[in-house]
Amino acid sequence: MIEAVVFDMDGVLIDSQPFWQTAQLEILSQLGVPITRQDTIDTTGVRIDHIVQQCYHKTPWDSVSCEEVCGRIMNRVKDLVQQRKPAMPGLDHAIDVCRSLELKLALASSSPISLIHTTIEALQLDGVFEVKASGENLRYGKPHPEVYLNACHELNVVPERCVAIEDSFVGLLAAKAARMNVIVIPEPSSADQENLLIADYQLASLTELTSDLFQSF
Repeated sequence: MIEAVVFDMDGVLIDSQPFWQTAQLEILSQLGVPITRQDTIDTTGVRIDHIVQQCYHKTPWDSVSCEEVCGRIMNRVKDLVQQRKPAMPGLDHAIDVCRSLELKLALASSSPISLIHTTIEALQLDGVFEVKASGENLRYGKPHPEVYLNACHELNVVPERCVAIEDSFVGLLAAKAARMNVIVIPEPSSADQENLLIADYQLASLTELTSDLFQSF
């Protein structure tokens, strides 16, 4: 029996992946990094400090620290979230379905806790999630399962009785490694990837979530 649902944030609650792509392109290009939008798409779900470090190793710069670059990217994403507030289709519906089943709700995101708070405020979701777990200060980000294991621990629910909702293969791997049930909702351009078949269910949007689906686990 499922007792809790743990949502990823970027690309699941909020359509922020284009913001991350734009911010990386703007900031890293200024430092001479030959980055393309496809490069930013290929790293969906990876923690931003890991992305910046990878870029630095390939194309080193000496004007600013990697930490400052991460901060600039983060601030740009925050600004875009606050300005545009792009909730994913079906978000309210998904929350209503979970509440109708009296499921505990949590977030487990690679993003810093400051962006989690910014997103919660922008989408007016204060009080919805019992737990908000960030991978910001963990030794390993997704696809390592730690952020999901932390969320389950804080919920006091074993991972096998939790459903994770993800949009990326990296996040899907993290949740599966945590021994969770997983629903994946990829962006349309990634929907045909064979590696997504390891998810328990694949949906087109949150609007397809139903009570019967959760009760099927």
